[in-house]
Amino acid sequence: MLRALALRLFWRELRQGQLMLILLAIALAVMAVTGLARVSERLQVAINGEAAKFTAADRIIDSPQPLPAALLAKTDALALKRTDSMLFNSMAWSNDQFQLVTVRAVGPGYPLKGQIELADGPTAALPEPGALWFEGRLAGLIGNADKLEIGERSFTLTAEIRRLPDAGFNPFASSPVVLMRMDDVASTGIVGPGSRVTYLYQFTGDSAALTELDTLMKAELSSSQRLRDVKSGDSPIAGAVERAERFLLLASLLGIALACAAIGIAAQRYCQRHYDVVAMFKTFGASAKEIRTLFALHLGLVTTVGVMVGVLAGLGLDALVAAFLPHELKAYSAPLLRPILLGVLTGGISALMFSAYPLLRLLAIPPLRVLQRELTGQGAGVWLHATLSLSAMAILGYAYSRSWQLTGAVVIGALLLGAILFVLGFVMIRLGHGAGLKTTNPLQLALAGLRRRAAQNSVQLVGFSTALVLLLTILALRQDLLDDWQRQLPQGAPNFFLVNIAPEDEAPLAEFLEQHQIDRTDIYPVVRGRLASINGETLISQQQAEEGAQGRVGIGRELNMTWRDTLPPNNSLLEGEFGADPNGVSIETKVAERLGLKLGDSLGFVIDNQRLEVEVTSIRGVRWETMQPNFFMIFSEQALQRFAYTSMLSFHLEEAKRPLVVELIKGFPTISVIDVGAMVAQLRNIVAQVSLALGVVLALVIAASSLVLWAQTEAGMSVRQRELAVLRTFGAGGRLLRLATTMEFAVLGAVAGVVAVVVTEAVLFMLKTWVFELTVNWHLQWWLQAPVLGAVLVALLGYWRCRELLSRSCLALLRTQE
Repeated sequence: MLRALALRLFWRELRQGQLMLILLAIALAVMAVTGLARVSERLQVAINGEAAKFTAADRIIDSPQPLPAALLAKTDALALKRTDSMLFNSMAWSNDQFQLVTVRAVGPGYPLKGQIELADGPTAALPEPGALWFEGRLAGLIGNADKLEIGERSFTLTAEIRRLPDAGFNPFASSPVVLMRMDDVASTGIVGPGSRVTYLYQFTGDSAALTELDTLMKAELSSSQRLRDVKSGDSPIAGAVERAERFLLLASLLGIALACAAIGIAAQRYCQRHYDVVAMFKTFGASAKEIRTLFALHLGLVTTVGVMVGVLAGLGLDALVAAFLPHELKAYSAPLLRPILLGVLTGGISALMFSAYPLLRLLAIPPLRVLQRELTGQGAGVWLHATLSLSAMAILGYAYSRSWQLTGAVVIGALLLGAILFVLGFVMIRLGHGAGLKTTNPLQLALAGLRRRAAQNSVQLVGFSTALVLLLTILALRQDLLDDWQRQLPQGAPNFFLVNIAPEDEAPLAEFLEQHQIDRTDIYPVVRGRLASINGETLISQQQAEEGAQGRVGIGRELNMTWRDTLPPNNSLLEGEFGADPNGVSIETKVAERLGLKLGDSLGFVIDNQRLEVEVTSIRGVRWETMQPNFFMIFSEQALQRFAYTSMLSFHLEEAKRPLVVELIKGFPTISVIDVGAMVAQLRNIVAQVSLALGVVLALVIAASSLVLWAQTEAGMSVRQRELAVLRTFGAGGRLLRLATTMEFAVLGAVAGVVAVVVTEAVLFMLKTWVFELTVNWHLQWWLQAPVLGAVLVALLGYWRCRELLSRSCLALLRTQE
């Protein structure tokens, strides 16, 4: 019987439009979360897929020895594509010219992603047996020969390599690369027991299979072996992809916050509409259990319909966005089930948690309300509502992002917003005591209305402020990310590196570059050395520690170090004073954290079999994403000048001046030229795609925020209708009421704008320091722009929603039922 009554109540209110607000709120919530999650995951998969072309695969295992056949058999069972290759250095010669080369021997299927770019265009083929493809600078080093001997085998040089997809970015890898077939390695006689070879195993496949591979390799690989993907390390593309992923996650979290705000507002309005119904049920003898069951079933029906509509709308939104994406991004597909489940979960949990407090107040309505309509139920305290609301937001946020930092920033922002609005609401309610219907002028009437509806307006401020906070947050972060990437890759970013510059070549090289008007960075001396001790304690390697040796673990490899008097570009001084002590060293912050270093620590280095003791005088932040020389350790010239060194620099060369590279190689045959132009171009392409993704997400958040603002203006329309009828009765004219209504909404919007600025600045501070590692900058212009934006938006929405009521006569207003 109760189920049938709940169904009849649902259909009656649905036909009369009384359920429209909460249905729209739930549908909006589910649509925002499902749509944003689906679009975000689609873009995330696409960006990772495009970025994976930098590594020629989704996953790479590098190992100093071949992987066991049994382990490779396990990977083959995961339905992944695999190709194997080897990487080693060897001395090669041609026509009595000797040159150290980096040999890349690849197997069938290489590359799994991306293409090999040759001088005459991209190709999907590999060198013929007995042939080598070579890096362009090799030709200048060996006199443009057509044969090259490596070990016991002579090879024919058949094609010039412009770029390998997984060439990476290492300006210190100075030897030119040659590409050969894996089958040809044995004939060289170079690789044998004890040879220093890196074995590379590259994989590609769907996300489920890759996850299984990650799990398998975590258990199987030793400390000398490493599983990598495009986000591993400090490469330029890794930073761009990771930040883009965090932004897309944040966008979905903000979608969840929008959902919570919309459902919370609508649930309160839903319960207020049924105060009289509950009072009548109790008057007619219905028990508390029957009323609870009835409204639980009714709310369940509303939630189910809202969730279904929201899921369909979210998928439609995703299809609409996908239609406008470039072909490169559209080609990727993302899992469909997770966004749908997240949308359903959001709708269900939000409806339950945000409806609990209003529902408890609804069930506590006394029967006497049928005679005295001002009576309302007491129910549980507001603290319960706040606890349930924040719990719902935190559960949903962490379920999606798996990030306490992102979730914490959003929840703390919600707490701050709630605290500010609580104070504002208290002040408004106190000011509202005794406010009447003053009709002398529009502003006075608007202020009287604000004070009179203080409780309702404080609730409306929640929706308005939340929408503006989310809008400002996503807008500011998108712009800051784009500005940050633009600073990394400005027009004229270096696309060539020169390494192994001998001291005697520095002056003539600078003259050559100046003569041809080539913009370059500063020249950086490079000294190789090993960190041997910290505060007198001898360091051990990670491998020694795993074998049971006792001691402090160091870096375990030689470092490229430099000297400099001034802080390098794209470095920031975090602690200490740079260049103050001739016996000091400046440390990159992540190395300092890894080694547990602090200012004043003593470091011992071994350079050219000589000992050097220095003190940590500063700690720097380094932007590794920039195409400029960067170093972990920077010394004073006095500390390193007694050691042998070579130098390096980077410069930008326009396409029209590329023939100068050949001239440079001929004039300075001992200098190694590294062309990173292709990487810069591909990185720009990735950043462009990320920018598009951020723009799409921003548009979705703006649309969702607008819907929340519109839904919020729906609240309180019935109260406003009665007041308009009374004001019409007292002789208020249409122009006066239109101006007063517009001013009232404008003031609400302006207050919401001020609140939004305070909360947004706090949220951005947390996000930039905890998550995105961006420079914190305050937006002083917002203190003017946000109140004006809020006033205009809310005034337009409020006037648009009230325009029909304002055009009605007094009699029509009185006759219209809520």
